[in-house]
Amino acid sequence: METPVQIKSSSENDPITAEKTIFSVLIAISFSHLLNDTMQSLIPSIYPLVKTAFRLNFAQVGLITLTFQLTASLLQPLVGLFTDRHPLPFSLAAGMGFTLLGLVSLAVAGSFGMLLLSVGMVGLGSAVFHPESSRLAHMASGGKHGMAQSLFQLGGNTGSSIGPLVAAAIIVPYGRFYVIWFSLAALIGMLVLWRVGGWYRDNLSRFKKKARVIVLNTSPALSSRKVSISLFILLALIFSKFFYLSSMTSYYTFYLMEKFHISLQNSQIHLFIFLFAVALGTMIGGPLGDRIGRKYVIWASILGVAPFTLLMPHADLLWTSILSVIIGLILSSAFPAILVYAQELVPGKVGMISGLFFGLAFGMGGLGSALLGVLADKTSLRFVYEVCAFLPFIGLLTGFLPNIGSARKALSD
Repeated sequence: METPVQIKSSSENDPITAEKTIFSVLIAISFSHLLNDTMQSLIPSIYPLVKTAFRLNFAQVGLITLTFQLTASLLQPLVGLFTDRHPLPFSLAAGMGFTLLGLVSLAVAGSFGMLLLSVGMVGLGSAVFHPESSRLAHMASGGKHGMAQSLFQLGGNTGSSIGPLVAAAIIVPYGRFYVIWFSLAALIGMLVLWRVGGWYRDNLSRFKKKARVIVLNTSPALSSRKVSISLFILLALIFSKFFYLSSMTSYYTFYLMEKFHISLQNSQIHLFIFLFAVALGTMIGGPLGDRIGRKYVIWASILGVAPFTLLMPHADLLWTSILSVIIGLILSSAFPAILVYAQELVPGKVGMISGLFFGLAFGMGGLGSALLGVLADKTSLRFVYEVCAFLPFIGLLTGFLPNIGSARKALSD
């Protein structure tokens, strides 16, 4: 095995390959991710309100999610590919600006078409935000890529869990117009990301050198065919995970109200419990992947959730809530491990891979919401969850992934 070449920084005793984790940057982008995803999660949280106000069916509710998710998913890989070659440090703040415009428009939208345009602008903001912020997490990780991605995702998933709770406390009782107050969160996010962009700009040359070290010394000894097959498997796993998550984020409140006859506010609290479990689970997958290997985390996370998804459609309210927590904890641990695994498969393309996988996650969520909405209209929400219960079995494909974690560890040693 070829010995890694260590490139020195300007300080002869401070090799770039030993860069420390920069927690101030990680915390800043995690906080911005929290604000970003809190605002985005308001969209599904107000579905019951807009469904009544605009007399929508479930297919139209799914179309709202599809518009948001496709806007984000189609653009993210392109943004990531462009910024791999031409980094744009202040694009993060600009992305948050699109989210700000989308929220204001959403609050005052008077037609279904205007709703779609509004969520499309929020999706555009997401498309700009996620690839560059994920790349920044990678750069500031100090080599602890799984931990950095988990910390970054923790902010986003915490924000997603807060949204329904805020909606239950503010938007449901007072009306959709109160979404406009969350534009203040967008302004705060823009200020934080402007500061982060300044740090990014000032340190960009250092990290370009560091990226070259990673490409030279950590490229996996895999054929291009093996890499392509592995990426296809990872994309299938993303499909499994986010199709199921879409059933929860878009229709869980309707399911609880229909099956157990609880109030809208009560159902929002149950959704918050599930999404908070998702946030906690995210923090497990990255560090655990750094320690034991990402393939094993992916395997346990996707396939391991199957017994609980199979049980949930047949449970009472208490056990439905308990099972939702278990499902959220286990299933959410997969994404940081999948993302970093993919980045290791294709070194030097952090932005493109981040954009591709975040984009696919959004796209699968939107497509899932639309198709499951049609299925719910034709059958029932209970049948939707009975079908989705089998999605985790796609996790069996994990067995065909190469175990690159151990090879990377040996190489770094």
